[in-house]
Amino acid sequence: MATDVLSQGEVEGLLNTMGMEGEVIAPSSGGAVPVAPPPQPREKVTPYDFKRPERVGKEQMRALQTLHEGFGRNFGAALSALLRGIVEVKLTSVDQLTYSEFVFSLENPSCFNLLKADPLEGNLILDINPSILYPIIDRLLGGGRDMGTLARRPLTEIELRLVSRITGLFLEELRHAWENVLELKLSVVQIESNPQLVQIVPPNEVVVVISFELTIGELRGMMNLCIPYNAIERIGGKLSANNWVSYGRRQASQENINQISQTICSSLVEVQVRLAQTKIGTGDLMSLRVGDIITTQKDVHQPVIVMIEGVPKFRAKLGALKGNKAILVENAIENPMEALGE
Repeated sequence: MATDVLSQGEVEGLLNTMGMEGEVIAPSSGGAVPVAPPPQPREKVTPYDFKRPERVGKEQMRALQTLHEGFGRNFGAALSALLRGIVEVKLTSVDQLTYSEFVFSLENPSCFNLLKADPLEGNLILDINPSILYPIIDRLLGGGRDMGTLARRPLTEIELRLVSRITGLFLEELRHAWENVLELKLSVVQIESNPQLVQIVPPNEVVVVISFELTIGELRGMMNLCIPYNAIERIGGKLSANNWVSYGRRQASQENINQISQTICSSLVEVQVRLAQTKIGTGDLMSLRVGDIITTQKDVHQPVIVMIEGVPKFRAKLGALKGNKAILVENAIENPMEALGE
């Protein structure tokens, strides 16, 4: 059976007629020329970094983020009470790193606390940046807002005793945050100024680094909690969304109810009584003098409005008690918005 053989000229002509996308136009000689198949779309390739394997699942990472967001708010409130000033604690990130990357990202010297968290395996790390630690110590010692030059040195013995008050608050709030997942017994085992001297896991071991930003006035600094993967490997199943749903719906204890009630009962509120209201012209307002009388449309027998923190709450009558001006509350106001127009 005879077959068609392409000459050298036909081959060169065939190459010249090939399109940009691999399509081949048959030559005019009528020979059978195979048409190249269209190119297949390339699959997206995701690079994998063997130095930073993601061993903690996304669900566990979300659970850790939710847990420590609430912890940050509670720790900020406790620290504000200790320093008698407003301290804002905000969760900035929850990342997976190798232990060597975490250590070499820290300042030296720093406040590097080695923590024991029974029944978790191994140790945790709490690092407090000097840029926020020294201002806190200065506040505890009665200093003002002007910090001057930031010290770059290890902590003294007296400063370490003061830092223990801060870490004590941190551990107490951390225990409360974790109690729905696991009952932790937290304690500080060791404090170092050089992070590279502490080796709790191999350099390439995966750790979860939870970072908080502390703000005191115009001062800002970081606080990092490092949790090795081997510490939470066995409790990964407990870090699930179901636990956080039950955590948000749990019933308030009688102790918490009593504590909140006592706090509310001892709170001070501003009480005002609105006698009447009227409108006058700007010219009349500018010409007012001591002793002038402003007339209103309100009858003397009509009740006055009692306002609590600027919100109408009661209607009352004017009177006197033991030589002092007083009011007699008659009833509560159900719709404060309507009372504003009275």
